[in-house]
Amino acid sequence: MNASNMDNSPTTVGGYLAARLEQIGLRQYFAVPGDYNLVLLDEFLTNRNLQMISCCNELNAGYAADGYARATGGPATAIVTFSVGGLSLLNAIAGAYAEDLPVIAISGGPNTNSEAEYEFLHHTLGDVDYGYQREIFRRVTAEAVMIQHPTEAPRQIDRAIETALVKQKPVYLEIACNIAGATVSSPNPRTFNVRFSSDPTSLDQAVEHAAELLNAAIKPVLVAGVKLRAGGAVPAFQQLADSSGYAVAHMPNSKGFLDEQHPGFIGNYWGPVSSPGCGEIVESADLCLFAGATFTDYTTTGHTALINPQKMIRATSDSVILPTQTYNEVALADFLDGLTAKLKPNDASLAAFKRIQEPAQQPQPNGDDAPLTTRTLFSEIQGLLDEQSAVIAETGDSWFNGMQLDLPSGANFEIQLQYGSIGWSVGATLGYSIGLPERRVVALIGDGSFQLTAQEVSTMIRYETNPIIFLINNGGYTIEVEIHDGPYNTIKNWDYAGLVDVFNANDGNGWGCRVTTEKELSDAIAHAKQHDGLALIEVAIDRDDCSKNLLKWGGQVAKNNGRPPRRN
Repeated sequence: MNASNMDNSPTTVGGYLAARLEQIGLRQYFAVPGDYNLVLLDEFLTNRNLQMISCCNELNAGYAADGYARATGGPATAIVTFSVGGLSLLNAIAGAYAEDLPVIAISGGPNTNSEAEYEFLHHTLGDVDYGYQREIFRRVTAEAVMIQHPTEAPRQIDRAIETALVKQKPVYLEIACNIAGATVSSPNPRTFNVRFSSDPTSLDQAVEHAAELLNAAIKPVLVAGVKLRAGGAVPAFQQLADSSGYAVAHMPNSKGFLDEQHPGFIGNYWGPVSSPGCGEIVESADLCLFAGATFTDYTTTGHTALINPQKMIRATSDSVILPTQTYNEVALADFLDGLTAKLKPNDASLAAFKRIQEPAQQPQPNGDDAPLTTRTLFSEIQGLLDEQSAVIAETGDSWFNGMQLDLPSGANFEIQLQYGSIGWSVGATLGYSIGLPERRVVALIGDGSFQLTAQEVSTMIRYETNPIIFLINNGGYTIEVEIHDGPYNTIKNWDYAGLVDVFNANDGNGWGCRVTTEKELSDAIAHAKQHDGLALIEVAIDRDDCSKNLLKWGGQVAKNNGRPPRRN
């Protein structure tokens, strides 16, 4: 925000917050109205540079903010009402916390006099104690504040925004309904800190020590992890990959961070369900640098990945962990930049991969009338992708089939692997499409997940977004079937393609169809590519048709979940 563009006349608390959000790059925000936030929304609407995106419910608004933050690489905002709205939003904010996304959760709050005057209020728990929503949000945000006095509001707002930007985590702001319109000073020009700073001494030592080990290694390997994005370190990792000559892999939740057409790229490292040849190279290396990686039961396939800690350098968001030494207060991007200047090129691991590399096997067409399989479906999706595509893969078999897509240079890919909340992708598709409209979102969503959040397709149509949604209808929760099956994994079938007409009503431009054969799928994709609006293709797939990697992964996760309790 430039001083020349500033209006020094007084504003309101809501106007101040809206101006600050505009300053840090927001152009849209996601909202669901309720009586505790109506004045706040009125104040936001006076800012003509921000667009309100009205969502069907608060959970979806939170998922949309998640997708928006992914698309823009910056902050996002969801605005809801107190308690009935805020607690509905909570799950999405927890997911954003787990996935390191700076979502600013804003809630209206009760009148500041209500608790002091011992008033019982609607939408609450029935007790005269109205701080509970902030206390709940404390567990899933980097900072949670209640704004109940106008003179404190600018300081509280600025501090929360900076916390979100530096920590790349959600924050919570609750603004009392009788404070949103109160007068405060205009927001002065300022610069927000946006990254964690390294301790110079620790950084220098970490770089020197890691470079010494890597330069002495015979077949070192680089592996990209999900924390690269939150650490602002994706460009630094790319430069390190360019200069080192090492074989380079990504973990499943960082797919798309590295150009998959890079000459050193060897695939997805996911333990026993890695890309062909990738797991063998990573696990046989004498030294691996995992940059921003997380090692959970999901990313390691039930903790079955064969990584020796004595052959690993782990660079986290704020530390570097070597086999014999840990260096703290080291920013990930700074560490990778330092290594780029120190490492000697070494292509031994890449040469080893090329010796065992197998050509990708594309399924052969079975005929126009042949029933669809996941293999033929994803072969067609592969042909759809270009440099402007952004793939969003829902929790389930879409994870595993999505991992096998070969992304063109420039294409994006998003997955919620840490939190894994089914239904996330519908709202995220909305938010991503709003945040980065020049890209065509290709959403891969199972029928079970879709049923949780389907309403937001109507919002996509309302705001004239143009994603292509592949609704994979196999009659249930496939990922749960492979972990632990039971009657609870079967769902009521819907006419998914028919929902588009319902959501269109009299003014929408969505298009939907149902396909059961290879020819129908091919024709539908050709139509969707030309359609100027949302396209939903319902794909009928057999209930037991899934990726073999899901079968293997599900078995290992189930085994890990099923360990008996320890006894003394």
